[in-house]
Amino acid sequence: MIALAVVGVLALLLLFLVVMTYNGLVRKRGAVDNAWAQIEVQLKRRHDLIPNLVETVKGYAAHERGTLEAVIAARRQAVSAQGPHDQASAENLLSGALKNLFALSEAYPDLKANQNFAALQDELATSENRIAYSRQYYNDAVLTYNNGIQTVPANIVAGMTGFQAREYFQAPEEERGPVQVRF
Repeated sequence: MIALAVVGVLALLLLFLVVMTYNGLVRKRGAVDNAWAQIEVQLKRRHDLIPNLVETVKGYAAHERGTLEAVIAARRQAVSAQGPHDQASAENLLSGALKNLFALSEAYPDLKANQNFAALQDELATSENRIAYSRQYYNDAVLTYNNGIQTVPANIVAGMTGFQAREYFQAPEEERGPVQVRF
C-alpha cells in the first residue's frame, strides 16, 4: 500500500515535470514567433517607405531608371520572401539597391537638399535601426528556444511532442567577412 502511494506520488511529480517543461517550451516557441512577427512589422514599415522614396527620386533623376527599377524589383522580392533565410537574402539585396539609390543623392545636389527626400531617408535609417534590433531580438529568442529543446530533460519532452529547432536570421556568407575600404 505504501509502495503504491509512493509510486503514485512519483508519477504525479513526473507528470507535473513534463507539463511544466512542455509549457515552458510553448512559451519559448511563442517568444520566437512574436520576435519574427516584430521583424515583419519593421520590414513592412521599410517596404512602405520605399515607394515614396523612389517617387521622390524620380523627379530629380529620371534618367537613372535602372537604379530605380532595381530598388522596386528588390522591394518586390523582399515583400514576397518567406522564412528567415529567404527574408535575409531578399533584405540584403534590397539594402544594396537602396545604397545605390542613396548614392544618387550625391550626384544630384537638389535631390539631396529636398526636404521630402531627407525626411524619407531619415525614416528609412530609423527603420534600419529597428530592423537590426528586431533581428537581434529574434535571434536571442531562437537561441533560448533552441537551447530549451536541446537540454535535458526538456529534450525528451520536445522530442515526444514535435518541437523543432528554429532557423536564425543570418547575413549571407559573402557579407560576413571584413569590410573592404578603398580610397
